[in-house]
Amino acid sequence: MTAAALAIAAAFVRPMERVVSMDPILSQSVYDCRAVQLVYETPLEVDYKARPYRLVPGLCELPEVSPDGLVYTFRLREGSALSSRDVVRALERLRDPANASPGGWTMKKVASVSAPDARTVEIRLSERYHVFPWMMAMGYAAVPLEDGSGTGPYLLKSWRRNHEMVFSRNPRWPGWSRTRDPGEPFDEVRYLVIGDVSTQWLMFLRGEIDFLGEISRDNWDAVVDGDGNLDAKLVAQGVRLFATPTLEVAYIGMNMRDPVLGRNRRLRQALTSAFDFPTWRRFFNNRVEAADGPVPRSVPEGRLDAPHPFPFDLARARALMSEAGYPDGIDPATGRRLALSLSLGRTDQDTRERGELLASFFEKIGVRLELSFSTWGAFMKAVNEGRVQMYVMGWVGDYPDAENFLQLFYSKNRSPGPNHSDYDNPAYDAEYEAAMASATDAERSAHWVKCQEILREDCPWIFAHYAKSFSLVRPRVGNYVPGSFPYGQEKQLRLEGGLK
Repeated sequence: MTAAALAIAAAFVRPMERVVSMDPILSQSVYDCRAVQLVYETPLEVDYKARPYRLVPGLCELPEVSPDGLVYTFRLREGSALSSRDVVRALERLRDPANASPGGWTMKKVASVSAPDARTVEIRLSERYHVFPWMMAMGYAAVPLEDGSGTGPYLLKSWRRNHEMVFSRNPRWPGWSRTRDPGEPFDEVRYLVIGDVSTQWLMFLRGEIDFLGEISRDNWDAVVDGDGNLDAKLVAQGVRLFATPTLEVAYIGMNMRDPVLGRNRRLRQALTSAFDFPTWRRFFNNRVEAADGPVPRSVPEGRLDAPHPFPFDLARARALMSEAGYPDGIDPATGRRLALSLSLGRTDQDTRERGELLASFFEKIGVRLELSFSTWGAFMKAVNEGRVQMYVMGWVGDYPDAENFLQLFYSKNRSPGPNHSDYDNPAYDAEYEAAMASATDAERSAHWVKCQEILREDCPWIFAHYAKSFSLVRPRVGNYVPGSFPYGQEKQLRLEGGLK
C-alpha cells in the first residue's frame, strides 16, 4: 500500500456543515465546537459513555467547591503544556464584553478569575450557580496557548474553507496515554462540506465517508425496512445503525405580547389540543418522541409524572375554542374565521411541508394559518423584535440540566434573550428563582416540576416533540457511542481491523 493510500485508510471521514471560526470564544455553532474541541482542551469534559451524562476531568481535575457554592478551585492535570495563566487568559477573554463572544453568557455570574499558582485556577461567582461546571466543558472555555495554538488531541493540518478541514493526530496530547480504550485512534480526521444530502448518501454507500449523522427523511426508507430493521444490504456491509435520545425539544412558540394570543389562555390551550402528534410523528418517519413539556426525558431532574393536561383531542380543542370566544373558529368581531400567522426560518421544501401540515391541524378547529417563510437571519431578527405571532423553533440543550430549558421562560431573559415568546408570569419566576437558590438537587427538582406545571397550563409553547438522533457507522469505526455531546468525539474512535 502506498503512503497516500495508507494516509487515506488511517483517516476518519465524515460530512460536516461549514465551520465559521476556530477561535474558541467565537465558536457559536455545533460545527464550530466540534472542530474547536478537537484542537483545544477544555477545563472539564462530558463523559463519553456515561448515561445519565456526567462531567469528568479534562485539562483540569474536577473542581473543589466552597460550602457556599461561590468558589470553584480547578487544578491542572499532570502532563499538560498549559498553565493556570493560560486558563485565566482564555476565560478573561471570554468574559470581556469588548470581544462580543456569543458564549459570554457562560461567564455572566463570574466575579473573578485568578491563578494562585502555576497549576491552580480559582473562579469566584457572584451568586450560587449550580450548573457552572458544565460551562467549563463547552467549546467557549477551550484554552489556547498564548500563540493561539492548541494542545488537544488533533492539530489543524489544512482548511479549505467551505470545502474540507483536515486534522492530524497530536502525539504530544497527554490524553492518549490516559485512555483505556483498546485499538488505534485515527491518524487523521477529515471534515467534508457536502451540501447535498443525496450526495452524502451516495458517498456513504460507496464507502467514501465513514459516518452519517443526519439521515434525511427522503433517504429513510432506504435505511430502515417496513419492520423497523436496518436494510439488509447495509447489514451485509457491516454498517451499524445507532439511535439515541437527544437534548433537543422542538416547539411552536406563541408571542405572549400579541394582542390575540397573549391575552387568551383558552385559545393557546385550544391550539395545543389541536396539535396532532401521531400525524406529526409519521411525518418525521417515527423518529421523534411526544413532548410533555420543555425538558427532554434524557434530563434526569425535574421530571413530570402527570400526563400533559392538553393532549391531542379535537373535541376538546373545539370546546376550548368556544370558551376562548371563537366558536367554530369564527371571530365574532369580523364574522370570519380566525386567522393566525406562523413564521418559519427556512424556505426549503421540507420546511414548507412542515408548515402546511401544521396549517392542516388548525384547519380542523376553524383556524386559518397563514405561513410566512424567510431566511434564518431574517426570521431570528423578526422573532427577537417581537414581529411574529407564532413561530417554529427548536432548542438544543447546552448541558443536561432542567435550568437550560426552563430559563427560556424566565421573564428577565425576554427577547432578544432566549425567552423568545416574551413569557412573563410572576408565579413562574418565583419558582425559577427558588430553584436557582436551592442548595440541594431534591429541593431544586421540586421547583422545576412546579415551573413545568405552570407552563403546561399557560401554553406559551406547543410542545411538538423531543428529537431522536440516528447515525450510520461503517464497520471500520470502533468505539462509537452516540450522545448529545459529540464535541471532539473523534479522539474516542478507534480504527477497527487495522489498515486494509
